[in-house]
Amino acid sequence: MIPVVSQYTSDSKLGISGQVRIYVMAFFLVLVAELIGSVSIPVGPAKIVLMPLLWALLLGAVLSCSSSRLNGPLHISEAMQNYAGALLQPALLLFIAKLGLLVGGTLPKIAASGWGILLQEFGHFFGTMVFGLPIALLLGIKRQAIGATFSVGREPSLAIIGERFGMKSPEGQGVLAEYLTGTVFGAVFIAVVASLLASTKIFNPLALAMGAGVGSGSMMAAAVGSIASQQTPEVAKEVAAFAAASNLITTTIGTYFTLFLSLPFTIWAYKRLEPVLGRKTKASVETNVDAPDSAGHEEPSIGFRTQVLVWIIVGAFSLLGNWISTKTSPLDPMALAGMAIIVAVVLCGYVLYRLTFRKLPAVIWVSVIGMLLTFPEFPTAAPIVSLTGKINFLAFTTPILAFAGLSIAKNMPAFRKLGWRIVVVSFAANGGTFIGATLIAQFFMHSTT
Repeated sequence: MIPVVSQYTSDSKLGISGQVRIYVMAFFLVLVAELIGSVSIPVGPAKIVLMPLLWALLLGAVLSCSSSRLNGPLHISEAMQNYAGALLQPALLLFIAKLGLLVGGTLPKIAASGWGILLQEFGHFFGTMVFGLPIALLLGIKRQAIGATFSVGREPSLAIIGERFGMKSPEGQGVLAEYLTGTVFGAVFIAVVASLLASTKIFNPLALAMGAGVGSGSMMAAAVGSIASQQTPEVAKEVAAFAAASNLITTTIGTYFTLFLSLPFTIWAYKRLEPVLGRKTKASVETNVDAPDSAGHEEPSIGFRTQVLVWIIVGAFSLLGNWISTKTSPLDPMALAGMAIIVAVVLCGYVLYRLTFRKLPAVIWVSVIGMLLTFPEFPTAAPIVSLTGKINFLAFTTPILAFAGLSIAKNMPAFRKLGWRIVVVSFAANGGTFIGATLIAQFFMHSTT
């Protein structure tokens, strides 16, 4: 078994003033990032959309990495960085709850989408490993390769790896490095690949559109722009519609694919391929894949009360971002009720996680409760959908990425150790998810014609 390392740091290692400073810094990062908003950068026929979550991550990273040269209230000690990293996992549960509430209401649409658009998801969630893992091993990357190639490394992937292995583990370093490189370079890369494949006329543009739904809004937008620009206006509209449907499926059920299929399969493949393809380089780290994984179920040392506090604070920050982006006041009774439901879903899911002796990850309990509450047959599904629908799910990503940015300096040594290798692996994983899904979608579309 692969060892699991807890990501949490004890509250007692950081005083109250340091904890408060982290929350205050995160608040201002969210405020600035949301005020900047989404910025579109034309890249030929496509465009890159830089969203508030990226600004929060980058600004937090700049602040974190510059902390050694800053004094006073802007200085972020190592203990503060560790605390910010520890807050990331409980904060991510709010995002998972929102996704679960989205899944329940969209289950009928997903069921009506057809076999092609459903089965192409296997391409999304295995393409990253098939293309990325061998390259990572050939480049000398060890257990970081698991975190970097089991998915495209979006927010749910951070939650899964964080809970299973801990963000300080090699797997955690890999998924964070994949997240960083994918966020910064992913949209540009996927736009180039999509434009190249569309220009060959080998693939049906609708198959390419389904491949574009990789689970990232910015990457999907860049890919759709590249594909649609080479089609007629009528086909371009269909490309956008199919890409949106695929992205919806990837976003909503992606957590379950990655948790139950992609991650176990990547771990299995790593154990068998590493002895054959593994190389000794400066990027290599000590690997012990046979250690027990019981450490991953230790009691988080930040404490239950702190986690509840995090859910409330991140919920408030999300309401702020939602206000700026959608003009829905954070004092709107419906928005407040919607946020209360989301926090309650997280709380109930976490309690079930504890009562069942942590046999299943908390993300599963939180997701299942959210799905049940918004399933159309559930008596109160309509009002719950109406209330929680007041809050855009992207509003949760900005404060989460603010915490990630503030903790990033402590991960930079590992990132620098991987260096250009992780960028190559990230490109292979992102290209793999796009091409893998496109190939499967093309097969089913060809079979039905």
